[in-house]
Amino acid sequence: MDTVVAQIIAPGGMMAVGDAPVGGASLPVFVNAPTNMRDYLALFFGAQAAKEFVVYRDERHSFADIYAQAIRVAACLQHVHGIAKGDRVAIAMRNYPEWIVSFVAVVHLGAVAVPMNAWWRADELAYGLSDSGARLVIADEERAHRIAPLVGTNLKMVTVRTSAEMAAQLGVARLEDGCATCPDKPWYVAPIGPDDDVSIMYTSGSTGSPKGAVSTHRAMVSGCLNYLVAGLALLELSKAAGVTPAEQQIMLLNVPLFHITGLVPVLLVSIAIGRKMVIMHKWDAGEALRLIEAERATYFVGVPTMSLELMQHPERDRYDLSSLVDIASGGAPRPPEHVDRLASSFPGKHPVQGYGLTETNGVGAGNFRDNYRAKPASTGRASAPLVALGIFGDDGAPLPAGEVGEVGIRTAANCRGYWNKPQASAAAFVGDGWFLSGDLGYLDEDGYLFIVDRKKDIIIRGGENISCQEVESAIYAHPAVAEASVFGLPDERLGEVVGAVVYPKPGAELEADALHEMLSRDLASFKVPSQIWLVADALPKLGSGKIDKVALRTLYRSTFASREPV
Repeated sequence: MDTVVAQIIAPGGMMAVGDAPVGGASLPVFVNAPTNMRDYLALFFGAQAAKEFVVYRDERHSFADIYAQAIRVAACLQHVHGIAKGDRVAIAMRNYPEWIVSFVAVVHLGAVAVPMNAWWRADELAYGLSDSGARLVIADEERAHRIAPLVGTNLKMVTVRTSAEMAAQLGVARLEDGCATCPDKPWYVAPIGPDDDVSIMYTSGSTGSPKGAVSTHRAMVSGCLNYLVAGLALLELSKAAGVTPAEQQIMLLNVPLFHITGLVPVLLVSIAIGRKMVIMHKWDAGEALRLIEAERATYFVGVPTMSLELMQHPERDRYDLSSLVDIASGGAPRPPEHVDRLASSFPGKHPVQGYGLTETNGVGAGNFRDNYRAKPASTGRASAPLVALGIFGDDGAPLPAGEVGEVGIRTAANCRGYWNKPQASAAAFVGDGWFLSGDLGYLDEDGYLFIVDRKKDIIIRGGENISCQEVESAIYAHPAVAEASVFGLPDERLGEVVGAVVYPKPGAELEADALHEMLSRDLASFKVPSQIWLVADALPKLGSGKIDKVALRTLYRSTFASREPV
């Protein structure tokens, strides 16, 4: 792998790498890269124009179709809604072709795209829209119902996949109607610099409210091209092994585009390499197997839950999966025992694991093929050629191989900080190009990264980050609750699920089912605890008086795994 990467990034080539000043640090960059995402998209959409790009149910669109639609939407956003460079435009919808069109349109204008989590409830959407200062939101019908009460002087909304009658009921315009009255392209597009903002993507952390990670154009281009190098290297390794590559790479789109995995390594890299994306309306393992066979998919990526369900599907052997080459996972850790199971369940297919964060545009580490099988507990080595990994102690000093500390990632792909959160930015983006991930891990002597815990108080359920503090706050809203502690519980399918231990107020009546019902009303469904324990005694405390979450997590994880009552 190292030899092939070195050939791809050699001096004088299109992917040559050199050092350049980025945010006060000297960092490796692609010296011939487009300076902004508008130019990146124009370059690669033009190069791939004739190929089929997006398949959704009975709809099929070429690269040229999608790009032409995007330029027309950009004209509509400019002419009808007055969107200009620097304006924030939110995208709130499930994976539709219109999501892609909207993102490309916003970027083309030099505006800032703000992808919204489509699973958020109305209050969560309200927070993201208010925090980002979005002027306009492009929403599908389901999200439009949640957002309609928020529309007013400072926020406008247009809808997609919505009937004229429903749009009228909601009191909003349809994007297609606006486009019908506009020219084919904007009358003016402002120059874009590499340090201009391109996106704000919200990520849940330990402090409750999501933080908006702000990417510059340079950072997003760098993340895309770093992934492109890895893809080209894997392609060359396959050729060297005697595998004839497919005429066109094809993948199922089953991860949300509003996640960094869906946006950068899936969507934006697909545009660069001319990869067709087959959109699944919703995840279903049986339907995924059918589509892999029908569309001759070559690449599968999803949270570990998805590949596990493919392995376990009772009708798996009925389908011709011979076109598949790589089965990748990201967004959550894959249990080490799944790696060999994958390889044996899908002979000749290669398991792949990636590690990155919203704040790094998804880049960080990668573990590929035979190396992954040799070290299945590792997330791999630093992603060449732009990434350096480090392990840091509490004092900020780097730690040697084998010692556990906080994982740091140094790359030109890192975001510039959090939107309107200077203190959080300073704590995570610590200078000289480093971002501190909040994950605890170590590097072995070969440079492979092993994640052992999280410094941040979050749960990762099927790729979704959940703030323990947010769930605890929702539990404390019940008048009968005296103390509560929330933590992740192991789950083979989802990686983790939410667990809670609750101590009721003395004399108060509280039932787990009633508390669960309340939380189901107040939280997005993926945040609701799967297991709630009511205990008769006050929760254990540390010397500081804080609840001893580590002791509770250790006890109840073991209890949950054995399913024995406490």
